[in-house]
Order: sequence, then C-alpha cells, then structure tokens
Amino acid sequence: MTPLRRHAHIHGRFRIASFAFLFLLANASAAAAQTAVTTYHYDNYRTGWNSSETMLTPANVNASQFGLLTKVELDDQVDTQPLLIPSVNITAGSYQGTHSVVYVVTENDSVYAIDAGAGTVLLRHNLGKPVQWPLGCNNNGPNVGINSTPVIDTGSNTLYTIAYTQDSTGPAYRLHALDLGSLTDKMTPMVVTASHTLSDGSSFVFNATYQRQRPGLLEANGNIYAGFGSFCDYAANLSRGWLLGWNAATLAPLSANQINDTQATSPNSFFLSSIWMSGFAPAADDSGNVVFVTGNSDPSGTTYDGVTNLQESVIKESANLTNVVDLFTPSDQGSLDQQDGDFGSGGVLVLPDQPGSMPHLAVAAGKDGNMYLMNEDHLGGYSTTTNNVLGTYAIGNCWCGPSYFVDPNDGEARVVSSGGNTVEVWKLHTVPNPGLRAVASASISSGVQDPGFFTSVSSNGNASPIIWALSRPVSQEGGIWLYAFNPESGAGKMSVLFKSHAGLWPNQGGNSNLVPVVANGKVYVASYKELQIFGLTSTASNKAAK
Repeated sequence: MTPLRRHAHIHGRFRIASFAFLFLLANASAAAAQTAVTTYHYDNYRTGWNSSETMLTPANVNASQFGLLTKVELDDQVDTQPLLIPSVNITAGSYQGTHSVVYVVTENDSVYAIDAGAGTVLLRHNLGKPVQWPLGCNNNGPNVGINSTPVIDTGSNTLYTIAYTQDSTGPAYRLHALDLGSLTDKMTPMVVTASHTLSDGSSFVFNATYQRQRPGLLEANGNIYAGFGSFCDYAANLSRGWLLGWNAATLAPLSANQINDTQATSPNSFFLSSIWMSGFAPAADDSGNVVFVTGNSDPSGTTYDGVTNLQESVIKESANLTNVVDLFTPSDQGSLDQQDGDFGSGGVLVLPDQPGSMPHLAVAAGKDGNMYLMNEDHLGGYSTTTNNVLGTYAIGNCWCGPSYFVDPNDGEARVVSSGGNTVEVWKLHTVPNPGLRAVASASISSGVQDPGFFTSVSSNGNASPIIWALSRPVSQEGGIWLYAFNPESGAGKMSVLFKSHAGLWPNQGGNSNLVPVVANGKVYVASYKELQIFGLTSTASNKAAK
C-alpha cells in the first residue's frame, strides 16, 4: 500500500470511527434525555406533570397515529401507578442487559420488571401470600397485597415497596428495598410496627390486621414515609390513621410517628382519622415537611379538637414526625364526620414556587366536591364559622387528586381538577392575591363507581400540553377508558384528542383509582391482570375507540 493510499485508508477508518462515536454519543444523549418516573404523580409535589415529553403532541395523539401497542399479562389486579426507569442493567433472569423498564406491582404481592417498549416480562418477584378479603371488606379485589405505589431511588438503584402478607401468625406489613436489576431484597425486609401514647397515657399499638396501607410511598429527607387507614371503616375501634417513616438506607423505623387520633374514648368507640386519599401519595414541601389529608372519625361529629383528633384535615407534619407544623380543617368538619364525607378521599397538591407575596400554595378536595386553595406556609387552621383559605371552588365529588402544569400561552400556572365526571383547568393568578379561575373543561363517561378520577399532564417544556385521564368503569362489565384532552382547544372547551378502552375492572366494590403514566412517547395503563402500553403507530386507527 502506497503512503498516500495508507493515509487515505487511515483517514477513512478515522471517519468511520468518528461517525460511530458520534452515533453512540447521540444515542447516549437520547438515553440520557429520557424521562424517569420514580414516584407517584411524577414528583414529591404530586404535580402529575411530565414537562419533558418531546414525542407526544396534540398533532399526533389521534386515532390514526396513536394507539395500543401491546398488552402484558399480570397475575392480579393493579391498584397502583406504574413507575419507569429508562436504563436499567437487568442482572438476573433470561433477559440480562440494559433495558428501559416499567415496574408494576400487583395485589398478589408480585413485583414486575417489564421492558418498557416491547412489553417483555424481564423479571417477576413474589413477596408472599396476600391477605384475602381483609376483615370482609369488599372495597378491593379478593386479594390485598401491594396496595400502594412504590417509590424508586435511582441513586441507589432501589425500589421500595410495602407488601401485605398473610403470615402464620396473622397479617403483616413489610417494607422491602429491592434491587432494580434483580428484584431481590437488598437487606432484610422491615416488619411494620409502631406504638403511640393516647390521651389517657395508655399505649396504642399498630396492628396490621386493622390497618390499610393505601397511599403511595414518599421518599424525602433520606426517609421512606407511608400512610395508613382502615378497611371499609371496619373495626373502627381498633383502627387509626398513622404516618410512619423509616431510614431509606437501613430501613430502621423513625423514633417518632404521627397518629391522627390519640383520644382514648369517643361516643361511638369509633376513631380512624385515616390517611387513604384514594391512593394519592403524601407530598413533601420545600422544607421537607410531609403533607397529607385525613378522613372521617366518630360519626357523632363531636370529637374534633385540632390536637388529639385531626380528622377531615390537611396536615403538615415535620420531617422527623415529631410534631404537626400546621393544618387546615373545614368549618363543617362535624357534618363531614356525620355523613362519612371524608375530606381525605382526595390528595393534596403542593404547587411549585409561584411569583408574588405567597410563593407556596396547595390545593386539596374531598367527597363534598369543594377544592380549597391554601397558603402552604399558613394553611388556615380551624374556625367554626369560616374557612381561612384563599379560595373555595366547586369541582364535583372527589375521590381524586389534582394535577398541575404551566400554560404555553401566558406562562402561568394551571391546576387540573377531576371531580365528578369533569376534568377542569383552573388558571392561577397571584396578584393582587392568589386565586383560581376556570378556563377550560371537558367530560368523561360517567362511571359506575364513586365520582372522580385521576389525571396526568405531558408537555414539551411548556409547549404542547396534553391532559391524560382514566375513567373508572363505565359499566358493570368493568371497562376503563383512557382519554387525551387538548387544554389549548379554546372557547373554554377541551377537545378530545384520543379515547380508547384501556383495561378491565371486574371487582366493582373497589374503586379503580388508576393513574396514566406518560413518558418517552408511551402511555402506560395498569388495571386488572394487565398492563397496556400505548404509543405512536401507523396501525392505531383500528385499535382506538371511535
């Protein structure tokens, strides 16, 4: 080979290597740019907003370009939200290597790692035998196993989940720290235990038989937090609302806990003040406080005192669970108790920082359909005559939770409510005082379960927002439906971009409190014994509902 030809050959190899390097760099950049969904409703504020969705837009989410890609069979009902990690090294099983993984948990106490594109089941790990019909409660399927949305710590490659299992000695809860790549326990699971002193000085001990761990898990302050309520309000003399925490690195329980009813007696021997929020997870504010909503207590409507019984309230708890920092209780808390009108049927959204004199805001709504806008720095306390909040807005009866996004036209915040069968967009103004104004709405099909449903929002930065919603079953046959709405349709009405059947729900006694997960061009819907994956496809038109 002549020197000139050798130089050309080397130069050609350099060009090929350069192109290969650039190709790998581009792929690495694309992978790095993918969105992870590590917790309930996307973040610890619980906004439900993925602002990094570059593929799905109002222009291509339609029946001719978007639809069902695949279904994945699961071993039981799913009552939780899927989680998604774009690049995981699977180290066990038959599909070892790097995958984008969607994690789904079932009421059979099973944890699945599923390829987020192909739908291949990469791993399945069962954590024990679920509890069947706890206390005879039918507000669920036959099995109650993993009833709450897990949380993932990407720094340590750990998935935290709480499994409810039928042990030989009775029901028990265990907090697991699972390796993302193998789904094996990274340390010995922690059996959930707790005790608290009641108002008469006696000790009240946590009993897993009577406590339901329904809200999604929260990771904040280096801890894992979980809320507990009841099964169908049964055994209300033995069940109370707890907020418990564990060190994320060791699973050691925090030295303190929050119990929302410490009264030793009540007129009806009925306590509760549960944390359940239809599966919505506790939020964390910028100071690390844990924010949640409680449900009903004694039906006499006489036991609230704001100290030893904190029913029907938004509560802000310190990070170490030693004290209640602040609260808001509606003035009609007594009648809410009497009517089983839980404020705590819905979750609380802590808004990202806003301009103006009140940068920290929050919204929450419950069964009576009132959505309250609160100053998160001063929630409002309790008054027998008035609600010391920034605004009260009728949204429809709410077994639901709000979402949030920033509008592309004016750059201002929006709150999305989903009470009754209406999804509604509220514009937030901060000057001269914070308030909400309804600017757009749409309806979904009326369900045969309790009113309200759950939403998520996707956008590319502030551009091209889409509101996604999942209906509860629309008939006794149990079908649920996925909706996509364009909040920028104009004239106060949101157009329906897409609607499709998205799964079954035969266990009508328990609400399908399901949340659609939108990330990296896909939408994930988990329901009864299956995960459905939606995305862009040229053959979508024959799979989508007309």
